[in-house]
Amino acid sequence: MHTIYHFISGPMLWISLGLFLCGSLYKLFRMLWMTYRKEAFIFSIFSLKYGLRSILHWITPFAPVNMRKQPIMTVVTFVFHICLFITPVFLCAHIVLLDESWNVKWWALPDILADIMTMIIIAAGLFFLVRRIQKPEVRFVTTPSDFGILAIVTAPFLTGFWAYHQLPGYPTAVLLHIVSGEIMLIAIPFTRLSHMLFSIFTRAYMGSEFGSIRHAKDW
Repeated sequence: MHTIYHFISGPMLWISLGLFLCGSLYKLFRMLWMTYRKEAFIFSIFSLKYGLRSILHWITPFAPVNMRKQPIMTVVTFVFHICLFITPVFLCAHIVLLDESWNVKWWALPDILADIMTMIIIAAGLFFLVRRIQKPEVRFVTTPSDFGILAIVTAPFLTGFWAYHQLPGYPTAVLLHIVSGEIMLIAIPFTRLSHMLFSIFTRAYMGSEFGSIRHAKDW
């Protein structure tokens, strides 16, 4: 058990971070290079004004028409993504590990708030799962990989909650928590999770095209 822990919290951690960083840089560079090679006109229509306008509008809850048409989905999606990014960054246990390893620390969430945000992520994951199974229009475009991605995203939080509260089998949960977190890092550049890398560029392009060329709003 100790040998496995030292491996996944040492060499495997560095491997997963390396794959995440290198994979992300490769994907971004490839996107820019392919755009330059095949659709260079995109650079000529890019507008900082309309790009930022679109980005700001789409990160504002209920600003776009489609969000207002799906209020429950909008609330769950925004809360899910906010908790997804804030919880691991400001989790006290993670900050303690960083402080012990590299003498780096910052403000931490109260444990009770971190617990609530973790449960929100798990509940939202179940919501997305049921939605993919029950809604015909969503089920039609769902593939097995979508369920895999959903599992990859929620697993670190489920196992983290399990390990933190020392529920039965928590030593195993600690190992699963570390491994699932590393799997998610590795998966980001190579799966549909890469939308976290590309969404800002996609939205800026859409805003630029609609604003500069079509003289219309993209929401």
